[in-house]
Amino acid sequence: MFAALMILTLLAGSTLSSFHDYQTPLYAGTDPLRIHGVSTNISTLKLSSVTFDTYTALSHPRFPAHQVRVKKSNFCDPTVNVYTGYLDVDSGAKHLFFYFFESRRDPAKDDVMMWINGGPGCSSSMGLLMELGPCSIDMQNVSSNGTIWNPYSWNAEANIFFLDQPVGVGFSYADYGETVETTEDAAKNVHAFLSIFFESFSQFKGRPLHLAGESYGGRYLPAFASYVYDQNQVALAEGRDTLNLTSVLIGNGITDISTLYAGRYEIECGTAALDVPFQFISTCVRMKIALPRCQEAMRQNCVDQFDAMNCRAAVNFCDSELSTGYWASGRNVYDISKMCVGDSLCYLEDAAIKDFLDRPATRELLGVEAPNNFSACSHDVGTNFNSHMDKWAVPAQNYVAGLLERGIRMLIYAGTYDWQCNWVANKLWVDKLDWTGQAEYNAREWRDWVVDGKKAGETKKAGVLIFATIRGAGHMMSVSMFVRRLTVLLKRLMAPTSRMISLQNRRQWCLDGWRRWNFEVHLLRRSIKFGFVRNDWSEFAIGWLGTMFPAWLHILRMAYHGHFPSSPSFLILPFLSVLKSLSGCPVAPLDHFHSFSA
Repeated sequence: MFAALMILTLLAGSTLSSFHDYQTPLYAGTDPLRIHGVSTNISTLKLSSVTFDTYTALSHPRFPAHQVRVKKSNFCDPTVNVYTGYLDVDSGAKHLFFYFFESRRDPAKDDVMMWINGGPGCSSSMGLLMELGPCSIDMQNVSSNGTIWNPYSWNAEANIFFLDQPVGVGFSYADYGETVETTEDAAKNVHAFLSIFFESFSQFKGRPLHLAGESYGGRYLPAFASYVYDQNQVALAEGRDTLNLTSVLIGNGITDISTLYAGRYEIECGTAALDVPFQFISTCVRMKIALPRCQEAMRQNCVDQFDAMNCRAAVNFCDSELSTGYWASGRNVYDISKMCVGDSLCYLEDAAIKDFLDRPATRELLGVEAPNNFSACSHDVGTNFNSHMDKWAVPAQNYVAGLLERGIRMLIYAGTYDWQCNWVANKLWVDKLDWTGQAEYNAREWRDWVVDGKKAGETKKAGVLIFATIRGAGHMMSVSMFVRRLTVLLKRLMAPTSRMISLQNRRQWCLDGWRRWNFEVHLLRRSIKFGFVRNDWSEFAIGWLGTMFPAWLHILRMAYHGHFPSSPSFLILPFLSVLKSLSGCPVAPLDHFHSFSA
């Protein structure tokens, strides 16, 4: 969490009878607080001080209409501390539910991640219990509590939130029927939630923050991350602390709608997924004829300029001509290698998760206060977003380009068996993404990436952008080997960075070259540790030395002008101690750098 500018007042309580009763002002300085009757200072406040019995309420003066309530839980992962709670919005009228799992590795130092599912309107409980969470729903009835241990959970690498948003999703609810109906409105609540949490618990100060999700997350996450970044700039200008936004991970996302139908055609009628296309030839001919008209209508009415009525007509035409054939096939829209089973989401796990989360014992364990039963996806939320044409009204790829230009790392990954938000569509929009690294990215060759000695997929990287496919995986990667592959991707992306935001441009310039060196050395060490450097030492060494060349030039340029950090984290080469004596830079304390422990 970031250093707090103000002292938070924490009040213990059960279910809130009045939001304003808990909206206690914050105080500057280090005045003691009283938490559960015990006096403490904000500097010593830890998440572990939260109890099982009641919610602890957190508020903040910059978000007078918001508060976070959190309690400890024994849910899902007995090896770590687990917390659940609500973000109360609009003076307590809306309540967004979340889970928080500490890292299994080193919760005191590991990064923080927020995971959301898509829809719009689908609960992050599905990602938790079906894909990458600490436990999975028990489909074999072998456990006593309804879940089984997931050794490949992403909390093996990071402290992780699972957030049900917007209001109306999962266990999130509204008191009087209030709604959130656009991604841009939802972004404000997500930022408030993260800000209140990070500024309430000093143990998370400066931790890298990663925003991750899937499906409609391809629309959500670029907007959420952009809002966080922009609010960081406001905070910097006002001398306040910021959220250390480091990366965005989008799995099988819907980001640029202009490439969706071309991708679906290749999945059904080409060999982008299966060696032999499964679709009827007559259906493919019909799709081939309709595709140019679909793309042109989308370009004119949804992309180049947005016209709600004409864009709606274009989408209806494209769906009618290019999607109905697949729906008629009876196949799982999220995994073309399977037939659809169960409900409209096509997985038997969905019903099992609903049954598990609706149990009174589970709801009590989680501290659920929602008056409604659990639903994997809310039809009402989806309908509300669709009424604003949220998927089409704002080109989410423009957010992605803006984040890349500002150094935010992006991982776009996709299973090759997904039809709904398929890998071909994602590849097409990434290829044509308008950013300064486009030429470099398109010039790079695709490379295989390997897990446990076997090919896991293909990947391409340029600058802070990585694209990766996961062979044989669908939209929701619930099979252990696919989650294992995702975990390897996660390790690579989350190799710590030495990113620093500073209003002092001179100091930033002095530190820049040193940070590049520090990070590249660290990247090599991490690559060795996690097995990314295996049989291709020569190519890796050449690439690494090539990456270092600009950093060396920058360091020498700094030295020539009399600018060099006076407090390096370790000695690069002996002659740098001589160059250091030429330093005209201000002292650069080590806490500006992320700890590079391999």
